[in-house]
Amino acid sequence: MTSLTQRNSGLVQRRTEASRNAAADKERGSGEDEYDSRREEEEDDDKGDSKETRLTLMEEVLLLGLKDREGYTSFWNDCISSGLRGCMLIELALRGRLQLEPCGMRRKSLLTRKVLCKSDAPTGDMLLDEALKHIKETQPPETVQSWIELLSGETWNPLKLHYQLRNVRERLAKNLVEKGVLTTEKQNFLLFDMTTHPLTNSTVKQRLVRKVQEAVLDKWVNEPQRMDKRLLALLFLAHSSDVLENAFAPLLDDQYDLAMKRVRLLLDLDAEVEAAKSGSNELLWAVVAAFTK
Repeated sequence: MTSLTQRNSGLVQRRTEASRNAAADKERGSGEDEYDSRREEEEDDDKGDSKETRLTLMEEVLLLGLKDREGYTSFWNDCISSGLRGCMLIELALRGRLQLEPCGMRRKSLLTRKVLCKSDAPTGDMLLDEALKHIKETQPPETVQSWIELLSGETWNPLKLHYQLRNVRERLAKNLVEKGVLTTEKQNFLLFDMTTHPLTNSTVKQRLVRKVQEAVLDKWVNEPQRMDKRLLALLFLAHSSDVLENAFAPLLDDQYDLAMKRVRLLLDLDAEVEAAKSGSNELLWAVVAAFTK
């Protein structure tokens, strides 16, 4: 009789313990679901209403440079080509594909350190994957400055011309067409026809312009390490590509002066010092150093 009572007691105890475990699992599962849901909401708030409007750094810089109605960048802008290549290097670094070699005991400067492939996993973007393939297969490795020049085709070495990424602006514009931001038209310029990409979704560009303006006005932080890395890179590269003025054009005079003053504060930063700080992205600052040296 005693043994039967003990068995029944043990059975009740196991059932009670199983019920507790199930309740704990359910509570943990609901917590994870709530966390995932919260993350998705935050991503939606940060990146817009749909995945189609999530832009790469290259697409954002190009969009800032495009004339809304005409659908092409200024003929006088000879900076945007190299700026877009800098965007690619930073985009790949932010996605965990590239990094700088260690600085070593002799503390090599950012511009003398080589770019290394950290991961060759496809990014899903043809331009980025093409650049990543070049960097991965090149031995010995090259510096950030060299890669900006090679990917732009600015080299006197005929053996390195194959590194040039061709039709970058057109390919980026087509990406923006696929995302519903631009459309495609043909324009006649007397002697030739040119494919243009006028703006069709003004909401996306207005959001981008507002983000750039707020970064140096309402949401300005004095410490670059506290700024979002992607937004910080966008400010530097939009300036290097000579398209930042387009985002500041609608501002009042006082706002414009303040925005430019703060951009100047960023440009005057020592990239070597900033790269050495905890949590910084060294390759981002190496690209900054290449454009501000």
